[in-house]
Amino acid sequence: MTELLKVHGSQNSFFLLDQANLAVPLTDPEMQKLAQTLTDRETGLLGGADGLLVTDANHPQMRVINADGSEASMCGNGLRTVARYLSEKTGKDQFKVKTMYANLEVRKADNLAENVPAFGVEISPVSFKKESLPFDNLDTDHLLNTELPQLVPGWRFTALSVPNPHLVVFIKEEELDSPKLGELGQYLNGDNPYFPDGVNVNYVVVKGDSQIFVKTFERGVGFTNACGTGMSASSLVFALLNPDLGHFEKEISVYNPGGMVKTILHKNDDGAYWIELVGNATFTHEIEIPEEQLHSAELDFDQIKTRDTYEQESYLNFVEGLKK
Repeated sequence: MTELLKVHGSQNSFFLLDQANLAVPLTDPEMQKLAQTLTDRETGLLGGADGLLVTDANHPQMRVINADGSEASMCGNGLRTVARYLSEKTGKDQFKVKTMYANLEVRKADNLAENVPAFGVEISPVSFKKESLPFDNLDTDHLLNTELPQLVPGWRFTALSVPNPHLVVFIKEEELDSPKLGELGQYLNGDNPYFPDGVNVNYVVVKGDSQIFVKTFERGVGFTNACGTGMSASSLVFALLNPDLGHFEKEISVYNPGGMVKTILHKNDDGAYWIELVGNATFTHEIEIPEEQLHSAELDFDQIKTRDTYEQESYLNFVEGLKK
């Protein structure tokens, strides 16, 4: 039997697999098929999830397989849960984790509330170059608070990679339930002339000094409870466009449909930006599953054992407290 975890950061949920626990590591095609099977919201395990996180305790790293089987370059919410898992395995409170494009610093942070563990993770590299997203056919090489009437008349868009590609647009609170949010997200992540590889679309509402709300249509997933890199990208754009409200080297509270995180913006001497994302790293279930089911991606629920950690109850109490 092999142990999996079901985890979440801001209720952006995943299954977490440690390849070091397997007699034979999963191949890439096996990971892709397993992610699609486990995460299915109707037929998957424990109600499905947004993706599969794959790590290796012997060589701290993280791979992110989306629910549709595609691979993301980074996931801030997922990285916090991987950081917690590796911290508990190694006994270290601060270390680096290898991701697709960078080795990122992670650290154990103060609990957000009783039984709500938290970790801070580095989000970088940041780029505003169109080649890093990429995008095309928009009559510009740089999108920073730019009107794009070919997408939505009246809205202004900013594009950046962190390193996941993100499009950030500030909207009014009453627009959060508009159908055009989902329509734009689906359009830009389907066959379109502007973002050939798709893009995460973040809808941001300014709540006040050092406070924003972010709703993300995530590439390869759809609307999620939260997107860590999206909240980080949105925080940076918030500060660049609203320097009187968004501040560097000071915590920004980022609310989302799944809860709240903190971001801290930094600018190096060479002008490069990076963001620290601080939020919960919750383990909701421990799972025992035969290794052969992981390789075949054929689930026999009679042979799978799950145990509730009861951390979710504590997290929901924390979220309820935010509303007050």
